[in-house]
Amino acid sequence: MNFLAHAHLSGNDEDILFGNLIADSVKGNASIKYSGNILTGITLHRLIDSFTDNHPVHKKSRNIIRGDFGKFSGIVVDLYYDHFLAANWHRFSDEQLKFFTSRVYRMLSKRFFMLPARSKRILPFMISQDWLANYANFDGMENILYGMDKRTGFRSGMKDAVKPLRKHYSELEKDFFEFYDELSSYVMIQRNQLIS
Repeated sequence: MNFLAHAHLSGNDEDILFGNLIADSVKGNASIKYSGNILTGITLHRLIDSFTDNHPVHKKSRNIIRGDFGKFSGIVVDLYYDHFLAANWHRFSDEQLKFFTSRVYRMLSKRFFMLPARSKRILPFMISQDWLANYANFDGMENILYGMDKRTGFRSGMKDAVKPLRKHYSELEKDFFEFYDELSSYVMIQRNQLIS
């Protein structure tokens, strides 16, 4: 899953949210710099990623686009799933998406000094381009995917990933709903165990 799903699945604890959102930038033993629920958020992020990578529905979605994106198909599907989450946000939260994303940006900005170097580089772009809310529309997705492709030296082909999203929209959306229900249930159990 990508940023929006990780944020949504963090619950209401800001430390868990922070840890969950920085986890990709915290490599190896670097996590020992963090404690309490920030460390819980990092652990939760890794559990979410493992569950996602091994889930048969996510694998099914990856196989739909594997011919276009090869080893990058998992990243593309994660971004597609964030699109479906944003586009159907009202089904998953009573809080408006704009209010939620503004709250996430405020929390990250408030803790900027605590961010790992990679997260410090990403955050200004995330906020100025409003990644979390812009997953909901195709123009926003195109901008985000172009940026992702640029970071791979345009080797991934992700700049063109909206076309297969449009082509396989119904099937991928169905996969997302089936997968996200199971992921949400799994995360609720894991989060409760981690903080008990």
